[in-house]
Amino acid sequence: MSRARGKLPREIFLSHASKDYRLARRLAETLREHGLPVWYAPTEIIGAQQWHDEIGAALARCDWFVLVVSPNAAKSEWVRRELMYALNEARYREHIAPLIFRKCDPQEVSWTLQAFQHIDFTKGFTRGCTDLLRVWGLGFRGD
Repeated sequence: MSRARGKLPREIFLSHASKDYRLARRLAETLREHGLPVWYAPTEIIGAQQWHDEIGAALARCDWFVLVVSPNAAKSEWVRRELMYALNEARYREHIAPLIFRKCDPQEVSWTLQAFQHIDFTKGFTRGCTDLLRVWGLGFRGD
């Protein structure tokens, strides 16, 4: 992530297991409050849309991939599919940020995550957001 530091994203894809929706929703709101555009499925997919097509379109459009890592994510087929897509797209190179939400070996989600700098949310939401926003050269403005 070092070369990407300070460059603001055009749009962030927020990947998470559905059981981690509370953190994902709070994170999406916080990033938006800091002026960052976020694609977060529950607020972006409208009823009757083909949700898998909407996810694919967002992955094809976004330039940052933020992944909520947790035991739930390790069990989610869709989290793995989204991550695989991001890993195979050149524009996401150095633009993948795994967030450790619950104690979990990131390799349970994918062996590839060992190559990325992780952002630790297990020590608190504020501390995690501070570290994540620092990636883009932004300071955290508290709740």
